[in-house]
Amino acid sequence: MSYLFQHSAIGTLAHYIKHRKFDFARTTAKVLSESSSSDDLPFPTEVIADDAVGAELKQHQTSLVDWSGPEDPSNPQNWSQTHKVLITVVLCVYTFAVYIGSSLYSSSQQTVMEKFDVSHVASSLGIALYVLGYGIGCLLFSPLSEVPAIGRNPPYAISGFFFVILCIPTALVNNFAGLMILRFLLGFMASPCLATAGASLADIWTMAEFPFAVALWAAVATLGPAFGPTLSSYAVKSLGWRFSSWELLIIAGPIYLLMLTVVPESSGPTILYYKAKRMREETGNPELMSDSERKQKNIQISTLLFDALIKPWEINVLDPAILFTTVYMGLCYGIYYSFFESLPLVYPEMYNFNAESTSLIFLAILPACVLAFSIHVLYLKYRVFPRLTNGTFGDLENHLLPGMVASPFIPIGLFIFAWCSRPSVNWIAPTIGLGLTIFGIYFLVQSVFLYIPNIYPKYAASIFSANSLSRSAFAFAAILFARPMFVGIGIDGGVSMLAGLMVLCSLGIFALYKFGKTLRARSRFAVV
Repeated sequence: MSYLFQHSAIGTLAHYIKHRKFDFARTTAKVLSESSSSDDLPFPTEVIADDAVGAELKQHQTSLVDWSGPEDPSNPQNWSQTHKVLITVVLCVYTFAVYIGSSLYSSSQQTVMEKFDVSHVASSLGIALYVLGYGIGCLLFSPLSEVPAIGRNPPYAISGFFFVILCIPTALVNNFAGLMILRFLLGFMASPCLATAGASLADIWTMAEFPFAVALWAAVATLGPAFGPTLSSYAVKSLGWRFSSWELLIIAGPIYLLMLTVVPESSGPTILYYKAKRMREETGNPELMSDSERKQKNIQISTLLFDALIKPWEINVLDPAILFTTVYMGLCYGIYYSFFESLPLVYPEMYNFNAESTSLIFLAILPACVLAFSIHVLYLKYRVFPRLTNGTFGDLENHLLPGMVASPFIPIGLFIFAWCSRPSVNWIAPTIGLGLTIFGIYFLVQSVFLYIPNIYPKYAASIFSANSLSRSAFAFAAILFARPMFVGIGIDGGVSMLAGLMVLCSLGIFALYKFGKTLRARSRFAVV
């Protein structure tokens, strides 16, 4: 546990104040002689031919700073299971706190309308802008975390500080425009957790273990917004509309402090970057560099901005498979957030539920997520990894199989919700439809999350950043147009239209499974 604190954000800051340098080595470093640059470095045992190519290769190998062998304890993949599990739990809980911040506001929405004399659509911007904020923030913070000199922890620590602090003025603001700006900034500062947590999990877990960690993280992320109305409705009723912001501070503050003290820097390139920097200082050899440092030595800000802001959309325009997954994920996310507008039109009006009882309906997502997560873990353990291990997995499109099987559950659940939401049908029926929809969305997201990194490993980060912004943009739009649409054409008509879109997307994922290999062969970005 001492290592976790020593290299956490607080421990790293304390070390820098004391020694004026960063060092993430888990063991005491060897003192290097000034006459040698190869101590503590991998060195070829065979003799390299004395020619130009051999000399260049030898120089590269002797100046490349890497791990001190496969068992190097500084390598995050070699950390103990206890440390990995603790870090995963902390990241999952912080993700839950960030996601719940989007929907805690929903219980205050009616009072905001009355206090500031605004329409329902205007008041719903409090949720929409938060969601849009963390979608936009991902484009900035995700590339920053990939810079070796920065790593994962600084974006977590700095943005998390502002996220927690901004909860205070959000709870105290006395004008509508200020409230909306603060809600957007809250979402923007929440984005590093959503943009980088998956990368942090990939840092510490092996390829065989990583999908299990992501499955848990995705389940927690799905539950976050669903728990918001439940946790805030009773408190807001008793303590006033401002308490939803205080509640976010109460939830996020302690877990942020826990992150500062127990989550160490997990980026391998960052750890090696500072190892190389220390070795250059000790030996006086300026050629000592880590692999990522060498690759990014001459990189320009314009290149980083291009990769973050332009490259994802270039891939989407030129690759129909990626464009389809981006739109599909965006629609699913939009449908998820549309329930925050449709449930208040169904349960209070048709079943005479009060606001607090309506908020409890969102808890139907819990058993749906638990069941989906359990089935997915069993599928990974007993089907995927044995086949990956023995080489019988087949084409990479087989990652889409769970999504193909589960995708019909989305329109089925939506049709059930649409046509059972009436006084003559028991309230449990549309609630079951809600659960089936979330069940299908979970599997679909997991399939895409496993498919994209395998098909597009070089551009996975760019694709996921575009995917994140797309999901947020669709959710932003859904929150604003859902209620007017449901009021105008009814719950049955509006939700049925969304279900029809999901039917088309379900056919699309079957087409991607069948023709994906052909599309990969034509793509300039995919692995064939």
